[in-house]
Amino acid sequence: MVPVMSLWLPILVSAVLAFLASFLFHMVLSYHRSDHARVPDEDGVQDALRKFDIPPGDYMIPCAGSPEGMKTPEFQEKVKKGPIVVMTIMRGSAMNMGPSLAQWFVYLLVVGALAAYVTGRALGPGAPYLSVFRFAGCTAFIGYTVALWQNSIWYKQKWSTTIKNTFDGLAYGLLTAGVFGWLWPR
Repeated sequence: MVPVMSLWLPILVSAVLAFLASFLFHMVLSYHRSDHARVPDEDGVQDALRKFDIPPGDYMIPCAGSPEGMKTPEFQEKVKKGPIVVMTIMRGSAMNMGPSLAQWFVYLLVVGALAAYVTGRALGPGAPYLSVFRFAGCTAFIGYTVALWQNSIWYKQKWSTTIKNTFDGLAYGLLTAGVFGWLWPR
């Protein structure tokens, strides 16, 4: 068994490498540029929504509010008429990526710590590189990816976006696996 605290270096290094890889995937390569589509008459839609002063949060239209509400003729008629909308409202302001990037880095550290915990419980010091790679990589891949699939299943996010995010998570997981194998205590 290897304590998580003794794995602080692979946790940190894998987080930095995954952070750099995410920059590459989102800012340099172009394959994520199609994740979101423009709505027709974007200005008109924004103007229409702005007048409601909707607080930041996640919304669904129509929203039944309960299983009983889903059975009402009014709700069923709204669903039939469409459109059905799942949306996230964010504050209108200058785009400031700083807080999101900081949260992303903390998330990378958490996934690295979870990979360290699972791998450290499964293997002892001096474990072979490929064993460490396998445990750390699988755990990190799950942490980076599997929960994203729900968004396509339940909220109808494009499967192409989910597949691209799964590819990203695989790359982050492989980076994590390689770093843990490399820096595993001997």
